[in-house]
Amino acid sequence: MPYAKLTLGPGVSVPSHAAIAESLTRLIALELEKRHELTSLSIESAGTKVWTIGGRVSDQAAHLDVYVTAGTNSLEQKRRFISEAMKLLRAVMPGLPEATYVIIHELPGENWGYDGQTQQDRATRRSAVAP
Repeated sequence: MPYAKLTLGPGVSVPSHAAIAESLTRLIALELEKRHELTSLSIESAGTKVWTIGGRVSDQAAHLDVYVTAGTNSLEQKRRFISEAMKLLRAVMPGLPEATYVIIHELPGENWGYDGQTQQDRATRRSAVAP
């Protein structure tokens, strides 16, 4: 049940929010092995914020944060996801600077959940049912 947030600099536009949302959701499902139907993504435009890179104002900027339950992905899965996410962002938004970050936040299962249940409780229940 990952949550992802794509933040765009003031000068960045994407041809279709729906297309980038579907592409990122599909990538999260493929590379991080998360359930597509439970992946939540928000796309935010920096609007009136000032975005700087190297101390200089930059209109061309983007930042992707992905939140997953700690311990559910291998180092190789995370490497692949970061690489593929960067390729996807650059394909949709040419001209992004080198300082375009993709961050995977790993949260303890007791610190988050969905539909009123923590991830830890879900994992405990699954292991009790497993043969």
